Amino acid sequence: MASPKIDASTIADYQRDGAVCIRGAFKDWVDVIADGIERNMRNRSATASDIAGGKGSFFDDYCNWERIPEFVRIVRESPAAGLAAAVMQSRSAQFFHDHVLVKEPGTQKPTPWHQDIPYYFVDGSQTVSFWIPIDPVKEATLRLIAGSHKWEKMVLPVRWLNDDNFYAGEGDYLPVPDPDNDPSMKVLEWEMEPGDAILFDFRTAHGARGNLTAARRRALSLRWVGDDARYVERPGRTSPPYPGHDMKPGQRLREDWFPIVFQS
Repeated sequence: MASPKIDASTIADYQRDGAVCIRGAFKDWVDVIADGIERNMRNRSATASDIAGGKGSFFDDYCNWERIPEFVRIVRESPAAGLAAAVMQSRSAQFFHDHVLVKEPGTQKPTPWHQDIPYYFVDGSQTVSFWIPIDPVKEATLRLIAGSHKWEKMVLPVRWLNDDNFYAGEGDYLPVPDPDNDPSMKVLEWEMEPGDAILFDFRTAHGARGNLTAARRRALSLRWVGDDARYVERPGRTSPPYPGHDMKPGQRLREDWFPIVFQS
């Protein structure tokens, strides 16, 4: 699979800010993604949840791609792997997991500010998450703190449903940021059309607004790692957990579970 063309300035923006928006990257894949999200919502996994707290509905489910034919196509045939390798500046792109996020109309709950990296059993400087909406996004936008992928400490991971700490040991982490009340932090935020994509580092702090509109906000997220990504142990059960993986600290993720889709 050839790498799609991506200009040097976009790569530089990604390396500097930890996030970029690429317009129309998946415009030819919107219907496929929509069908896959619908199939996933009809056939939920054991990890599926609704984290809206009773005010609307915020569906999320992950690690289903191998049983959702549309997601198999997205992972293996779409431009995602080549784009991932390009922005990560990696020779390879290894798929980590998929994540479906659907905020129904009237869902007040915002997605809490967080980084992905402390929840994961992988670490490295070459990581990227794709956030691909298949509905117009005007209000229920993804928000990211520019440069936060370079912070020396990780943000305290919390549970989305009730904001409880995910692990013990608060002193090992930065407090959950509040960029709306901290003028030193620059928030990146884009209105988007179906098939646009935000690409961001696993270490980039991000959140999302609630959906107070009259329309659904469906998005598929695809997570990738590059050449320097390695398995690490965290203070507790990671999310996703992947029980029985048998990996040891310092190893690359096992390729039979996490396939290398792009190799330059």
